[in-house]
Amino acid sequence: MNRDPQAWARLGQALANARQAQGLTQEQLAVKAGVSLGSVQNAEAGQVPKARMPYTIRSVAKALGWPDAAVDDILDGGQPPEGWRDIPVQQQITAERLEEILTRAMVHASDNITGAEVKKATQEALDALRREGLI
Repeated sequence: MNRDPQAWARLGQALANARQAQGLTQEQLAVKAGVSLGSVQNAEAGQVPKARMPYTIRSVAKALGWPDAAVDDILDGGQPPEGWRDIPVQQQITAERLEEILTRAMVHASDNITGAEVKKATQEALDALRREGLI
């Protein structure tokens, strides 16, 4: 069994992308796959199994309509099925564009906050992302 953390992270992201593209919540996917919510969350988090391949991974993949070999293919470096593509974790985005996106989202999510307060909170979020090396 492949124990490469990056391979498992790719699989988790592919599962999450497929679920979101189908408009499913994690809870809905868990029910559809006949597994626990925690199993879906662990799969999407890309957690490397401690001993063996969890049977729930294949159930989740099947519930998403993936072919039987898709999980192994992704872990071996292949692309997710049905035209899904990998998006790098650190996709290129300018700090200015990210600030615009965050500000707009915060304005839409809040009623009793001024534009200056939103801008300050956005700047704090950007600073935190810079400290983490994400932008």
